[in-house]
Amino acid sequence: MNAQRPAAPAEALPDDLPFERAMEQLEEIVRRLERGDVPLDESVAIYERGEALKRHCEALLKRAEARIQTIAVGPDGRAAGTAPLDVE
Repeated sequence: MNAQRPAAPAEALPDDLPFERAMEQLEEIVRRLERGDVPLDESVAIYERGEALKRHCEALLKRAEARIQTIAVGPDGRAAGTAPLDVE
């Protein structure tokens, strides 16, 4: 068992977890799983945490994309304002 780090629980992620921090955690999980030296039970736990981080990052990217897409362009091709953000 890897004594450096305990298994990461597959708990809900805080809504305010920044994208960059979530990606760092996800990359660390991928590195650990790729090394192959993590016990099975821990592998399952950190895989589930990785899935939660992936969904979190996708949601943050989707929100950012929606914000970018709501910028209205005027006839001259310049930004002319923004439309209300429609978050589902």
